[in-house]
Amino acid sequence: MADLPGVRITEALPFQHSGCDYAGPFILKERKTKGYICLFVCLVTSAIHLELATDLSTDTFLACLRRFMSLRGKCSQIFSDNGTNFVGAKRALDEMQQLLSSQEHQRNLTRSLANNGIKWSFIPPHSPHWGGKWESSLRSVKLHLRRIVGKSGLTFEQMQTLIAQISAVVNSRPLCYTPDTDLNYLSPAHFLIGRPFTTVPEGDLTHLPINRLDYWQNLQSMYQGFWKRWHQEHLTSLQQRQKWSNKERNIAVDNVVLVKDSNLPPAAWIPARVVEAHPGPDGLVRAVKLKTSTSQF
Repeated sequence: MADLPGVRITEALPFQHSGCDYAGPFILKERKTKGYICLFVCLVTSAIHLELATDLSTDTFLACLRRFMSLRGKCSQIFSDNGTNFVGAKRALDEMQQLLSSQEHQRNLTRSLANNGIKWSFIPPHSPHWGGKWESSLRSVKLHLRRIVGKSGLTFEQMQTLIAQISAVVNSRPLCYTPDTDLNYLSPAHFLIGRPFTTVPEGDLTHLPINRLDYWQNLQSMYQGFWKRWHQEHLTSLQQRQKWSNKERNIAVDNVVLVKDSNLPPAAWIPARVVEAHPGPDGLVRAVKLKTSTSQF
């Protein structure tokens, strides 16, 4: 297993480096239309932001993106799945695959974000584990949705309210424990609003003399304390690697491999030849370019 990428372990503002993914479809009551959840996850603080999308089009996604950045601030880099990661999924995900793997969608998206100075990066196809950060966040969201909604349909307004409440629940989850008496755990909410979502805000201090308040220094000290705990408690917990601990021989150019495809019928196989190998910073190859009898990817 590779080292964590630099954007995961470098202190940054919430959502400056984000991952993006879709969940759904969900049936909405209005005319039995489909709805989708567009998820954005901060790669540093693990905070999430959810937007409700009414269809799978580039314009609708860009609208979700504008709403997200209007509330959370502009990103410098966004990572997402390549559409071919959905190959072999259920039929319900076919439309999602068509959108995300569309060259026109990727071209329009990249051009639109480049105008705002935002870099968009796609993970390699057929490699969903490269996007484990947003996959695990989506799993948490779907778990709450299944428990609450089940098979019943909701109106657009009800679904909008529900996903806002779900994002608050997920953002209040503890990232790590700390023995501090005032703050015994650290959550994504601390980086978003300076306290857990379940904490009652402080009382009104406007009646106190101004010379008794040192608000911004206290606020800055508290914010730096959150990051200190993030470095000391949370970041160290990410160093453990539970799988792929044994080194294997590197895949090299001209190696012949089999492509795993869940859509293939039994006893059908796709052989491919490695035409390019892309080693990581540690010299190990985790991404390659393959050539089959019909295409390259």
